[in-house]
Amino acid sequence: MPSPPNLPHWNLDQVVAGLRQQRERWREARHRSLDSGGREFPVREQVAAIMTSLCGALFPMRLGPPELRQETEDYYVGHTLDTALNALYAQVVLELSYTARQQGQPEDTVVPRATAIVNAFASYLPKARELLDSDVEAAFHGDPAARSVDEVLLCYPGVIAVIYHRLAHQLYKLDVPLLARIIAELSHSATGIDIHPGATIGSRFFIDHGTGVVIGETAVIGERVRLYQQVTLGAKRFAANEDGSLIKGQPRHPIVEDDVVIYAGATILGRVTIGKGSSIGGNVWLTRSVPPGSNITQAQSEQHAVTAPVAAGF
Repeated sequence: MPSPPNLPHWNLDQVVAGLRQQRERWREARHRSLDSGGREFPVREQVAAIMTSLCGALFPMRLGPPELRQETEDYYVGHTLDTALNALYAQVVLELSYTARQQGQPEDTVVPRATAIVNAFASYLPKARELLDSDVEAAFHGDPAARSVDEVLLCYPGVIAVIYHRLAHQLYKLDVPLLARIIAELSHSATGIDIHPGATIGSRFFIDHGTGVVIGETAVIGERVRLYQQVTLGAKRFAANEDGSLIKGQPRHPIVEDDVVIYAGATILGRVTIGKGSSIGGNVWLTRSVPPGSNITQAQSEQHAVTAPVAAGF
């Protein structure tokens, strides 16, 4: 494409200087004088590549390379995990180093901690595969349109979201929450399903269709639970300190017990318990606990509706 005559310079010197001044104000206001001057955070693109490799290692004949054959599965899995875990180690080091600087902790603990975290994560992968097999089976048996478990794994966004969540949740428990959150947001961008990595989810979990599902950080979901699209397991309100700042880490999302089905568009808010074997109907708005075996319809939920400030899902 030819350049226009008398190409303007866009006042770049002024723009660059203005952006530098704003960065300096931001860093000064947040006491960022300890910044290293280099890249401090996990790199989203590299985390995405790690997740692609981990998915291939977990399901090599379905999510691995097309030329793979069963007789070379172990070699592929070993080689892929070696590359992915080394790359993960580098990202863990970045997060731990940043946290240490911000909290004034000694950085000489970063390398042994990062090594221990990645070792623990690697050891978890067989368990992750066991849980994910149960999730795939739940999706296959729970959807009459599913023709095979292979179709479920290759095509269902709910299954992809759960794969990412199982891995992100383990990293969250291993105390690298930023890395876990990046993985969760990669999944969110790809599937439209928003699961905070802190959420605890039992086996045989199935999200059908999935778009618009939101599951908050402190949600606890039991075994054999099924959700449909647009379901929110969110917070009703956030506790705050005297200065108005939010209190972090408080339990504020629902507990969903075993064998619960929550249909499309249902919104469940606050630290309430949905009893075992309950069915929550479409578009229900629920801010109270319900006993085991309940069948809650939209009309029933409207009778018990409570007007209250509603917080975001996380």
